[in-house]
Amino acid sequence: MDLAHPAEEVAPKLLGAVLTHETSEGTVSIAITETEAYSGAADPASHAYRGRTPRNAVMFGPAGHMYVYRSHGLHWCANIVTGTDGIASAVLVRAGRVVEGEDLARERRGAKVEGPRLARGPGNLCRALGITAEHNGTDLLAGAPVTLSEGEPVSEGLIRIGPRVGVSKAHDWQHRFYLAGDPTVSAYRLSPRAKPSAGA
Repeated sequence: MDLAHPAEEVAPKLLGAVLTHETSEGTVSIAITETEAYSGAADPASHAYRGRTPRNAVMFGPAGHMYVYRSHGLHWCANIVTGTDGIASAVLVRAGRVVEGEDLARERRGAKVEGPRLARGPGNLCRALGITAEHNGTDLLAGAPVTLSEGEPVSEGLIRIGPRVGVSKAHDWQHRFYLAGDPTVSAYRLSPRAKPSAGA
C-alpha cells in the first residue's frame, strides 16, 4: 500500500482499506468508510500546525505508522501517517464497518449498540478496535498486532467529499472523504466555534 503521498491524496484511497487488531480477546477488523486529511504547517486544524512536539512527532513520518491521540480527554483517535518522512501528514480514520469480530466489538462498545454504529465516529472506531495510547507509533505495514491492508475495491462514484467535522479552524476545507449512503458514516457536525477560512 503506497502511503507516501500528501494526506488529501491518500485519504480517499483508504476508503475500503481494512484496519485489523489482534488481541488475546480476539480479532476485530474494520473496513474504512470515512476519513479526514490533515497536513502540517499549512493546515491550521492540524496538530502539527505549529511544528513538531513530543505529542505529534509520529505525524512527521515515516508513512504507514499510526498516530493516536486523545480527543477532549475522552476518546482515542487513530490516524494513518502519510507523505514524506519529515513532513507532517496524516489521515484521521473517522468511521468504518466491522467485517470481523463483531461480537468482540459490541462487547467493547455496548450490547445494545447497533451494527452500523459500532465504529461510527473516530472514538467509537478506536473503542471497537481496542486502540489506545499504547498503539501510538505502531507500524501498520509490519504485521500484527495492528495492521492496515487492502480491502474490497471502492467505486469512485460512491466517494463523496466535504468539510471536516467538528473542527473550528479550516473547517470548510474539503478534506473529508466518505462513502455515499453508507450507514456507518458519521453525521456532519459544524463546530460552534467555526469561522470561515481560506484554504484548500
